[in-house]
Amino acid sequence: MSSTVTRTRLAIVAAAAGIAILAGCSSPAPAGKASAASCEPAKGKVTLQYWNTVPGMEKVVDLWNKKNPNIQVETKNISNDQYGIIGNALKAGKAPDLAQVGYDQLPNLRTQDAFVDASACSAATATKSKFVPWTWSQTSFGDTGVFALPQDTGPMALYVRSDIFKKYGVAVPKTWDEYAAAAKKLHKADSDLTITYFDPNNAEWFNGLLWQNNAEMYSYSDDKWHVTVESDQSKQVTEYWQKLISDKLVRTDLAHGSTQMYAAYQKDQIASYVGAAWGYSMFRDNLPRQAGKWTIVPMPTWGANGASGNWGGSTVAFMRGSKHLYESVKFNTWLNTDPEALALENELGGLYPAANAGLQLPALSKGVPYYNNEKIFDVFAASSKKVDTRFAWGPTQKTVNLALQDAMAKAAAGDGTLTDALAAAQAAALKSMKDQAIPAAAGK
Repeated sequence: MSSTVTRTRLAIVAAAAGIAILAGCSSPAPAGKASAASCEPAKGKVTLQYWNTVPGMEKVVDLWNKKNPNIQVETKNISNDQYGIIGNALKAGKAPDLAQVGYDQLPNLRTQDAFVDASACSAATATKSKFVPWTWSQTSFGDTGVFALPQDTGPMALYVRSDIFKKYGVAVPKTWDEYAAAAKKLHKADSDLTITYFDPNNAEWFNGLLWQNNAEMYSYSDDKWHVTVESDQSKQVTEYWQKLISDKLVRTDLAHGSTQMYAAYQKDQIASYVGAAWGYSMFRDNLPRQAGKWTIVPMPTWGANGASGNWGGSTVAFMRGSKHLYESVKFNTWLNTDPEALALENELGGLYPAANAGLQLPALSKGVPYYNNEKIFDVFAASSKKVDTRFAWGPTQKTVNLALQDAMAKAAAGDGTLTDALAAAQAAALKSMKDQAIPAAAGK
């Protein structure tokens, strides 16, 4: 899921520089080879392949299949190695018709000519008004075509074990300074308890933290990329978390979504979770005995503007090689705009929809039983409105994330610092762009 983000219109720049998934500024589109494909309906029955990572998606697809006997869909869960499986399928010429792709991964796959432009289908271009505007800008690459349809977003918030905070008389923090103070109080009260964990192998989550602090990692001007991964705003974030790690106020031995992570929460060893909207179902489904003990509040803030972050969020992309574009558009549109489909996806998979209709779902305006019947989606809706629109994804984001994770893991083990990890990621960004002849320079 990625997915986790407010972006505005992208613009084409005639440079073979790859693409940015950009928030707020103009950016170049890639020198991709994908062109608008034919949109002729097939003669007879069609079977589409749709790969995704969403729990319960097979039930959503079953609903479609019952209503559409001539356009059947086979779904495959690839959550064990999403981009490895997609990449291998592309190389072998065996990609599915449709695949779930995170917003931050669109640039990398776009430079691999992974997608087909569905703009030949009027039904595809007509869906533009059905989605939150920034999500459409990402999938259309500045209205140069229609390469995917938005599926979900990941506005962030703070999940709090309110019973633990109450037990030790600690107020729920509203700022990051208050969060650090709460971390000290909780750990002092119980040496086995930490306020949260820091997963050094989760760059996507960390990017959400940077995003919240207006830490622009990339920008594009004067026909080149400007890489600012190690900006002052980024350093403020790394120095903050480095102190929590050094003072042993957060754990670094837990991987997000792992059995060990859930076990730590089950044993009341962790008191909060900094996560995205789609994470609400994780706790509900994996920690049923803690129903009524969790509350969700706004993400702690850095300043008076109350900015929030985004982690993850996904699209459903039209993949290169599909012979059934017309039918793919029909299914993709239904999957990501039909209220019945969106309701199931939210209920079973925890997706926070990108479609305007999805934000009006009755389930998103009601209290959630697991969270003490609180209207948790009001918190995420408010968070979504406070995400910095200038944040950009670079054209070699995967390489940068891997470098960041490698260096953060070393820092968590005592070899260097998180700020050193920013420098390593910056160097990786510049090198990867140079290797691909993408004009780039450090700084703005």
